Amino acid sequence: MDVGKRITYFREKRGLTTNKLANKAGISQSFIRDVELSQKGITVDNLEILCETLGITMSDFFETPNDEIVIDKELKKQISKLSAEQKTRLTEFLRLI
Repeated sequence: MDVGKRITYFREKRGLTTNKLANKAGISQSFIRDVELSQKGITVDNLEILCETLGITMSDFFETPNDEIVIDKELKKQISKLSAEQKTRLTEFLRLI
């Protein structure tokens, strides 16, 4: 899981800029930007502050979105239909991307 992308997702979902989130949370805007861009890590304490500011729980933050679960199930279903040779080729293809 990319923590920075999750922060960006919830921030944008709330219609907040990094500056507005920073002001509400009492954390510097540059720090939030760096975390969102995966240039810096974040402590549990700061993540709790951001979650509270965004109106979500830590559990909400780390929960897998339903659409990802549906996609995973569909991928597994389609892969199970492939022959051994097709699975090998798919694996080789995925290694290239």
